[in-house]
Amino acid sequence: MNFGSDNQSGASNKVLQALVEANKGPSAGYGNDEWTVRAEEKLKQVFECELKAYFVTSGTAANCLALSCMANPWDMILCHAHAHIINDELTAPELFTGGARVQGLDENVSKLSSDGLGLFLESFEGHPPHTPMPKVLSLSQLTESGQVYELDELQVLCRKAKEYGMTVHMDGARFANALVSLDCTPAEMTWQAGVDVLCLGASKNGALAAEAVIFFDTTLVHDFEFRRKRSGHLLSKGRYLGAQFLAWLDQDHWLMLAKQANDFARKIATAINSSEKATLAWPVCGNEVFVLMDEALIDALRVQGAIFYEWPMRFLSEGQLLSGPNAFILVRLVVSHSTPVIEVNNLVCLIETT
Repeated sequence: MNFGSDNQSGASNKVLQALVEANKGPSAGYGNDEWTVRAEEKLKQVFECELKAYFVTSGTAANCLALSCMANPWDMILCHAHAHIINDELTAPELFTGGARVQGLDENVSKLSSDGLGLFLESFEGHPPHTPMPKVLSLSQLTESGQVYELDELQVLCRKAKEYGMTVHMDGARFANALVSLDCTPAEMTWQAGVDVLCLGASKNGALAAEAVIFFDTTLVHDFEFRRKRSGHLLSKGRYLGAQFLAWLDQDHWLMLAKQANDFARKIATAINSSEKATLAWPVCGNEVFVLMDEALIDALRVQGAIFYEWPMRFLSEGQLLSGPNAFILVRLVVSHSTPVIEVNNLVCLIETT
């Protein structure tokens, strides 16, 4: 019963078959192949707009290359205090941007609030050239706590950022899960809300290794192609990235994979709600389930073969820490697109009977 991470899941059969087909015969290199060209055109259809898309193999590369086109070395990038770019990408954002400062906000809540962003921007006493000025707002959708920004929240955050001359980046490592949860269109959750650049992740949801950096504001592209090459992220056999995206997006395959993962996560959440030894830390909005769990239950699940990880308690708000049982530990359970239903059912049974 592996609920460790959706990074641990393999690719979907449809994506793998697309790679087999793309492997036949020679092809132009460095992204000049037919699969890459068609994948960009497909993204234009999916997002209902003109855009420029580039493909890389990792989320860190996607985020940091995008941010390098949006922030100068002397600028500031604002994000939620638990965001992946500030906690889990080492100093790659600083490296790729040449030194831009990443500043986390709203540490005691599960997602960035408009009040938190507004308070920082309104009270910020910049003194250029002595202090970095806020230049980019980065939002994770889903957040690192598995929460989703509702459309109205996105619109307010983007509008506030733009009032202060900032551009907006979205880390969409679990974009598909958020999209299914909100039941909206890709356009509504991105450029129509005010997002300028999206890093669309497929690796966690059915691809082998494929991420797209999508510029809705194409004036921000600048020298992206040179940055991608200089950083070692321009693949000579780029067709394998384009082929993955084509298969992934075809006939809403990406959304079907995300929906199954989300549905299974909600099933686990229902079992947790009925247990006296566990309680949800936050509502389940995607494929991640964050749980305050009794240590005895954790041990019992692991003895039966369940794989999951403990999560930093600092992610909890002060109110959660004060009101929750002191003996409970915060854990994260992640359902992937390929998690077998029998494993979900077995976990649910163990939670309900232990």
